Amino acid sequence: MSNDQETVSSASYRDLRARGVTRADITLAIRAGLLIRARRDVYVSSAASKAVVSAARVGGRLDSISLMHELGIFVLDRGADLHVQVPTHRSRLRSPMSRAVRLDGRTHRVVVHWRDDDVQKNALHAGRVPALAQAIVDQPPRAAIATIDSALHSGLIAEHELDRVFDIVPLRLHKLRNLVDGRAESGPETLARLIARSFGVPVELQVTVDGVGRADLLVDGWIIVECDSRQFHGGWEQQERDRSRDMGYAAHGYTPIRPTANLLCTRPDIFRGALAGLLRRGRA
Repeated sequence: MSNDQETVSSASYRDLRARGVTRADITLAIRAGLLIRARRDVYVSSAASKAVVSAARVGGRLDSISLMHELGIFVLDRGADLHVQVPTHRSRLRSPMSRAVRLDGRTHRVVVHWRDDDVQKNALHAGRVPALAQAIVDQPPRAAIATIDSALHSGLIAEHELDRVFDIVPLRLHKLRNLVDGRAESGPETLARLIARSFGVPVELQVTVDGVGRADLLVDGWIIVECDSRQFHGGWEQQERDRSRDMGYAAHGYTPIRPTANLLCTRPDIFRGALAGLLRRGRA
């Protein structure tokens, strides 16, 4: 069993025996916490994430929003539900907590996606393309666009694979493709871009300002937007550098605005209001 993102998989009893693992070895590994018997004849390494083990216990693979989060792809809100892709022939689904309890999707907060993915039989991750397509369906439009941007920027999918993704999603969502831009370096940056675009003004990505650096967004040719996250902008030294950059932008005649990732994700109205005020005032 491997825990690489591309090959996360379970093993059957026969698989383990074929590798020279004895029945006693399996028992000892389970007792030592090295191996988990997720359900009948499905064994998973204890190094696998809780979400992966839960999906295996249900009887399927991690899917949609849950898989995107697992792979480090941006999702606005992964919620409490576990998304699981289950082959259409599968039966006897179980609770994500106990293989002895039948699954009640509402009680156990599990969303089952009945689908046959073209992946290895024992894979514990759903197929990349159909899982991304499902994540688009399962989120509001702006969050879905941010997830696609993140998937492109991270290399989870290539640009040419977007055709396959949008072949799967409902026709009503095809309009989202024109708003996708894999240059975005974070989900909050995508959210900021979409809000800025709603004002009907030009929005440029990854604009380089001589002597200062590269800005996330340039709105209407004069407002610089930098999207900060705690991961990269915590600590006084980094804040000092951020303020220095802002003054550098100002010295070139730009107006810098620096919303946090948390604000863009939870209170986008604040950023929208700030942009509206600046655009209403106009360039000084």
